[in-house]
Amino acid sequence: MEVLSAGALISLIGAVLLSNFTSAAMNVENRQAAIKAASDAAEDWLALVDKGQYAEAWDAASPLLQNAVPEAQFDKMVSAARRPLGKSASRGLKSARYAASLPGAPDGEYVVIQFAASFENKKSAIETVTSARGADGKWRVSGYYIK
Repeated sequence: MEVLSAGALISLIGAVLLSNFTSAAMNVENRQAAIKAASDAAEDWLALVDKGQYAEAWDAASPLLQNAVPEAQFDKMVSAARRPLGKSASRGLKSARYAASLPGAPDGEYVVIQFAASFENKKSAIETVTSARGADGKWRVSGYYIK
């Protein structure tokens, strides 16, 4: 059994700590990049919804959403939720949170994004959009809720 000197032990501990710190920093960078990509995908998807292009929004959605809600039902649900609000006036990112699991969804990569929104007939609303990373690495909307 080899006994390490105090200097060698300190160097070894430093190397392990540096390695862990570097991995953590990379993880933070990866999550920040994921949040940015997921938020961009959500904003592109919301632009379709804002234009009333619900069929296109369904086509652009994650298979998770498509498998849960048939296109005709999606059209009716989104139309019923959005039409009374009128046209979108403004939208700003309120929060975005990365998650590896969500209730009722398979484990994967998700970003739950909240937008502070204003509409023609509702001055203050919160839109919650969940984006999921697909097997192809692309982020797509897998959930939408407006309050």
